Amino acid sequence: MWDFLKQLTDPNSIIEYGGLGLLLFVIFAETGLLVGFFLPGDNLILLAGILCKAKPDLMHVNFGQMVALMTLAAVMGNMFGYWFGRKAGETLYAKEDSFFFRKKHIEVTKRYYEKYGGNLTLVLARFLPVVRTFAPVIAGAIKIDFFKFMFFNVVGALAWILSLSTVGYFLVQMFPQITNYMGYIFVALIIITAIPILRIAFRRNKEN
Repeated sequence: MWDFLKQLTDPNSIIEYGGLGLLLFVIFAETGLLVGFFLPGDNLILLAGILCKAKPDLMHVNFGQMVALMTLAAVMGNMFGYWFGRKAGETLYAKEDSFFFRKKHIEVTKRYYEKYGGNLTLVLARFLPVVRTFAPVIAGAIKIDFFKFMFFNVVGALAWILSLSTVGYFLVQMFPQITNYMGYIFVALIIITAIPILRIAFRRNKEN
């Protein structure tokens, strides 16, 4: 079980061993299941763009098809999260902490809703680890209009998938040896995407 979880957090393993199917499942899970907050969505999408050009036989689809399928997985993930939030409602805030659930994740996401509003948060959250997992759940819990939610769900998914995968796809064309430095790139991406969350957490600690 532990080995399986380690593979799910390693972008290379996900694509090398699971192919397109596991890639799509991880994107869906990270954006739709509460237990998916630890999955490496940003790194995975960037790597998918790189490998689509460098090793096209891994996924058996062209770049356009890959982007369309990943976007669909991200949209469906958020729809599932929204549905779960609608069903769970206020009971979500009373849920006890567990290995896969932390109330602090809900609190951080709520801060984004308070600062940016529901519409912008649904787009921005796509680029923020943890927040992207809980944003659609809270949208459902506070009963944001479904059609409005879907519009920003699709816009956010397209922006997230297209931007990261395109960067990866063209990076490998300009720098063919980039696949030798993926570890450094992943670490840099993790740091960059974690900065906004750390700022909110730090501000919250100062207020308390």
